[in-house]
Amino acid sequence: MRNTSFISTRFFCCCVLAAATALPCANQINAQNQQPQKKQQPFQWVNELKVKLPGVQHATFHSPSMNVDVGYCIYLPPQYHAAGNERKRFPVVYYLHGGRPGSETKSVRLAQQMHEHISKGEVEPLIYVFVNGGPVSHYNMADRKNAMGEDVFVKELIPHIDATYRTIARRAGRGIEGFSQGGRGTTRIMFKYPQLFCSAAPGGAGHSTEKRISEENGQERPGLVFAKGDNTYDLARKYARHPEPALPILIHVGTKGFNYQNNLEYMDFLKSLKIPFEKLIVPDVPHSAVKIYEKEGLKIMQFHAENFRNANQQ
Repeated sequence: MRNTSFISTRFFCCCVLAAATALPCANQINAQNQQPQKKQQPFQWVNELKVKLPGVQHATFHSPSMNVDVGYCIYLPPQYHAAGNERKRFPVVYYLHGGRPGSETKSVRLAQQMHEHISKGEVEPLIYVFVNGGPVSHYNMADRKNAMGEDVFVKELIPHIDATYRTIARRAGRGIEGFSQGGRGTTRIMFKYPQLFCSAAPGGAGHSTEKRISEENGQERPGLVFAKGDNTYDLARKYARHPEPALPILIHVGTKGFNYQNNLEYMDFLKSLKIPFEKLIVPDVPHSAVKIYEKEGLKIMQFHAENFRNANQQ
């Protein structure tokens, strides 16, 4: 006869051992939860560029509205300084970084890949300007001191760039692009100021948050409230009523990114408004502008270049 008591005891011990192996103990969980968090750096309008990148310069301009200096990084293609091109003007793409608070250095490493594509002749030469988005990146916060990030970009930085560098200083030579928080900023600003840009490429934007802002009269969360209507949903609705000038749009997102699904939903929303756009879905890529550029950055650059060509032929 089989010893069922022995079998039951043995089975119980095996289960306990398996559970102990599969689950971390309380001390392990506490140790994981007590890992030191990366300290958030205080916001600054001017930040040091600590890496050397081809064609990239760091510069500042004086903000007349705030009476402080504001930093930006600018990529100038090799052709900008080439002999015989001293009077040649170039189209410019303004790149809006992700995350909060703002810094002009956050997305500047993308310039490495931009430079490689331009140097190889895979795309026409473009200037890229990396924007400091302000304390709440790319939003105006009228209730805070020196926090009008959108206005500093649109009303002050763009005129400064056009006055300082050999840009094509009109809509036909100006594009806007950004990722994550910068994708939100790009989407809002392109619909608010379509007369300024002939090319727009928002990427990985958090449209679910923007939808909540729309539905809750500007509130993203308690203590953080934006101007009513200043979100990617309400501004798209407003643009759809008078879609002029026509705005070429490329929405890009990685399938492994946490904003992938809400970007698909936003694309359906734009379709319902009959706002045309192109899409670039990058398989197996997480929420990362760098990873997207490694795989498909050339397509985004070519999208801008084609829109510049078309606009300058009109």
